[in-house]
Amino acid sequence: MSTNNQHNMPSLPPLSTEGGRSTANRQTVIFGAFVAALGGLLFGFDTAVISGTTEALQKVFDLDSFGLGFTVAIALIGTIAGSLIVGKPADVFGRKTVLFVLAIGFLVSSLGCGLARTWLEFLGSRFLGGLAIGGASVVAPMYIAEISPPHLRGRLVMVNQLNIVVGILLSYVSNYLVASLFDFEVAWRWMLGLLAVPSAAFFLLIFKIPESPRNLIRRGRSAEARKVLEKLGEQDVDGKLADIEASLVDQPAHRQERLLQAAYRRPVFLTCALAVFNQLTGINAILYYAPKIFGMAGASHDSSLLQSISIGGTLLLFTIVAMFVIDRFGRRVLLLVGSVGMTVCLATVACAFSNGADRYGPLVLAAMIGSIAFFAVSQGAVMFVFISEIFPNAVRATGQALGTFIHWSMAAIVSWTFPVMADFSVAGMFGFFALMMVLQWFFVWKIMPETKGISLENLEKQLVRASR
Repeated sequence: MSTNNQHNMPSLPPLSTEGGRSTANRQTVIFGAFVAALGGLLFGFDTAVISGTTEALQKVFDLDSFGLGFTVAIALIGTIAGSLIVGKPADVFGRKTVLFVLAIGFLVSSLGCGLARTWLEFLGSRFLGGLAIGGASVVAPMYIAEISPPHLRGRLVMVNQLNIVVGILLSYVSNYLVASLFDFEVAWRWMLGLLAVPSAAFFLLIFKIPESPRNLIRRGRSAEARKVLEKLGEQDVDGKLADIEASLVDQPAHRQERLLQAAYRRPVFLTCALAVFNQLTGINAILYYAPKIFGMAGASHDSSLLQSISIGGTLLLFTIVAMFVIDRFGRRVLLLVGSVGMTVCLATVACAFSNGADRYGPLVLAAMIGSIAFFAVSQGAVMFVFISEIFPNAVRATGQALGTFIHWSMAAIVSWTFPVMADFSVAGMFGFFALMMVLQWFFVWKIMPETKGISLENLEKQLVRASR
């Protein structure tokens, strides 16, 4: 999916015109958010496209369950590495430059997977794609948060999540269409290689977006930051510059602030806990192995691929719903509601499999769709928004990288172990996920703060400076 201009983008809720912000200013903010969020589309497509190729990969490369799990998880291992190493380059070279590099990584990876002749070549290409996914999951939401006004930040960062699920849906649709057009032996190559098209579009569109003003100030380029703030429609440019510079007063441009210290213990804890719970929803087990799970519930191969499209469509629909409510109801309310809904749905899947899932295929499909819907309006909507907000300017890149590292580490563990554990008890796996959602509800209720509508600098005062 590519976007050639602002006018073809999905519509957002009306932007405020307070302070006389011009249409051009509004378009600059929205265009920058949508272009950065194309990294999310590539992230979503590359993440979910593997689901339609697992059967072919197992046959072509002669893989057992452990080998298949590793083949799926290798991209996530790359994602872990990418999320760890991208923070410092994003600070030193800028968000925009890093987005260029990530676009190239997506392009090379997609072509490499589609043309791979051996299992090792395939693993190498998937690992490179994982590096790009990890980097995009850190830099894209961080960039959007840094260019967005507070009252729109949740919705605009949610554009990244929207594009992730658009990418997931596109991968399911393309897998189904490719499987119907090509023979089994070559279809998987087309499924994986199609990502090259949006990767090229992403690379070209990055030329048209500005650098993050907060990153420019951190690098000592205040004059450029002033021009970007004016272009983004900031009415009190001098005041905003002063706020950002004050948040960096103890942070020399040439020194990397240490994240793991007492002053940042609260945002670090909140980020790690939320990232762990994100994967204990079972989301990646469903996304990566949906056709396999539906097959266990009695569906044919073609029917399993078609049912997977319903998973992607549900993700997209309820992510759009979340975009309209995240800045109205806040982050905590969405997570509380989502925790309850996912608990019920995941427990239903567990019960169905414990009583013979082949007799309860429609119930399994309905419960998995329900779980995806509640995930989309809660964890799917909130996690990357929340962790892009709660870290100070001085450590936002490393904080975002930490949260993303924890998130993808958990994703790799779940994705690698699910095929093996499912051979023992699918019901047990989904029962475990349901229990984790009960724990998440208590975490949100007792510990997690609300962040909606608060400027990044004021959040720093509340979560960091007050504890010093």
